[in-house]
Amino acid sequence: MEVMASIMRDHILNLLKEGKRIDGRGPEDLRPLTIETNVIEKAEGSALVKLGNTQVLVGIKVDFGEPFPDLPEMGVMTTNVEFVPLASPTFEPGPPDERAIELARVVDRGIRESQAVDLSKLVIVPGKLVRVIFIDVHVLDHDGNLLDASGIGAIAALLSTKIPKVEYDEESGEVKLLDEYEPLPVTKVPIPVSFAKIGNALIVDPNFEEEQVMDGKLTITTDENGYISAVQKSEGGSFKLEEVVYAVDLAYKKAEEIRKVVLESIKKE
Repeated sequence: MEVMASIMRDHILNLLKEGKRIDGRGPEDLRPLTIETNVIEKAEGSALVKLGNTQVLVGIKVDFGEPFPDLPEMGVMTTNVEFVPLASPTFEPGPPDERAIELARVVDRGIRESQAVDLSKLVIVPGKLVRVIFIDVHVLDHDGNLLDASGIGAIAALLSTKIPKVEYDEESGEVKLLDEYEPLPVTKVPIPVSFAKIGNALIVDPNFEEEQVMDGKLTITTDENGYISAVQKSEGGSFKLEEVVYAVDLAYKKAEEIRKVVLESIKKE
């Protein structure tokens, strides 16, 4: 296997010297992106994202629960990632492994730190009763860059989410669900953009083969106001200052392209 990886790495490096990639893209090109929303009937919101041959399905469930004691006037949001074993030979059945946990953490951080969802508007009784948002990410097909596909799917699914309006009876403490629905209070659209470093080259949206031979990975999540809400460096390796500056600049541009596709998918509903 090591010999094969070494041959593949040399092949990819030789192509990169000519500004080419193994799948015919240029270093700054994304793979084709399609997003379908409201694909799960029983979920409050959902999105199916195809980024090249990588496929991710995200479902949103919204329930009621208690707020965190230190955040009595905030709703709760939690993110979970599941690797479907059929999606890749590297996935195994059982509880989430370290990769799934890290993926969930970075997707969650990109949304939470950008304050994309106004959690203060999900409070029914401060300190007692709030809405709880569950973001469930299912990786269906792994052909690289799961982080971007999952982050794009999560924000698209949140934007497509509709929740019933409620009435709270203070005397009985009961919550009555109304027949009227409203969108989740999503105020920003954070988009993650990932880069792989292979040798001295930086490439955007790495596929599976490129991820197998990369020296390091950098993910930058930005919103439409130009704020960076999350930066994640993974897979070892190091990045020079000028490489980080270049990545940030390109992340803004690519996030803008992706954001248009996300918003178009919501308009089609």
